[in-house]
Amino acid sequence: MKPLILGAALPIADLEANREWLHQHGGRDLEIQDPCIPAMLESDWKPLLETLKNNLEGHGGRVGIHAPFDGYQIGSYDPFVGEFVATRMLKTLEFVEAIAQTLGDKSPHMVLHSPFLFFGHALVAHTEATELRRQIGFVNRTLEPVLKKAVELNCTLVIENIRDTNPYALLETVKSFDSPFVRMSLDAGHANLMHHCGGPKADQWVRQAGALLGHVHLQDNDGMLDHHWHPGQGEINWWAVCQELEKLEQNPRLILELRNHEVQTSAQWFVERGLAQ
Repeated sequence: MKPLILGAALPIADLEANREWLHQHGGRDLEIQDPCIPAMLESDWKPLLETLKNNLEGHGGRVGIHAPFDGYQIGSYDPFVGEFVATRMLKTLEFVEAIAQTLGDKSPHMVLHSPFLFFGHALVAHTEATELRRQIGFVNRTLEPVLKKAVELNCTLVIENIRDTNPYALLETVKSFDSPFVRMSLDAGHANLMHHCGGPKADQWVRQAGALLGHVHLQDNDGMLDHHWHPGQGEINWWAVCQELEKLEQNPRLILELRNHEVQTSAQWFVERGLAQ
């Protein structure tokens, strides 16, 4: 079993406080959260690059970002909406490109949100009976120019489960691109919420995704709200999740995504239980 090395999702303002921890194990994987905020993309963000450089010089981990998500439906039936979303994601990739120029090629990733929202019974959500192939076609159309630019930047697009009842639709979407630059992202907390709606638990998502899993958000909840609590504060079986992660041949980015950004507290929780480093 390979060791699991934890990374973190952090705003740039918190890098200095976590600098030493981020540089451990040759460099932990990092996800920069600032681009989630559309206003940041419209501001002069170039001064942030100096902060990145100062805190990540010599850092050997992978550095990616979370794209904006509020209202950005990557699987819209309306081609005008799809074009708008693609334009916004291409704008976000400009920040990824700037990171690469500042830090060198850090094998970046960009998190996108799943388009699979559904009104109806969970057993028929996003299946062939509800035109899954057509829905995937809308995603392909929207992301075609985005993926082209991402490949140029050596950036992997990871699509995160949101209200997905099970992994099937997301995995079929990833497969449809037939590209190593598109992978599935598992948010363990989101999976736990949907487990209460009949979906599988987070560890089963890992098992079903297998080689197509490129990224994981580690956060906990009580099954009622998307709290983004420290792992161990909610009801997720982290032993089972880590057991499945250890079986994978690849090394997904394991990103602690917490509302309070106190990632070292959660990391120590994993270390004390022998689950991760």
